[in-house]
Amino acid sequence: MLVEDVFQWLGHALGTLIRFIVEALSGFFGLFADAGRSFLQGLAKALGTDIGLLSLVAMICGLLLLYAAVRAGVRKAFARMVIYGLLGLWLLSLIVS
Repeated sequence: MLVEDVFQWLGHALGTLIRFIVEALSGFFGLFADAGRSFLQGLAKALGTDIGLLSLVAMICGLLLLYAAVRAGVRKAFARMVIYGLLGLWLLSLIVS
């Protein structure tokens, strides 16, 4: 009888500890999720677009094209710089309203 009470107490204590850790980690990662959601909402509001996977991918691709244009300009490849720059600006103009 005494042994069962000890193991029941030990199981209850371990379960309480695990629950505390899980809830703490859930709150911790919830803060990151809220911060990311707020960042994306602010970004979409500033751009005048919706929050969607396609628009985010298009924005990233457009920024990468502009970065490639800058790198081509540094390398003095002006034809490549103009092509990348125009493609990047065209892509970004599609998502900004």
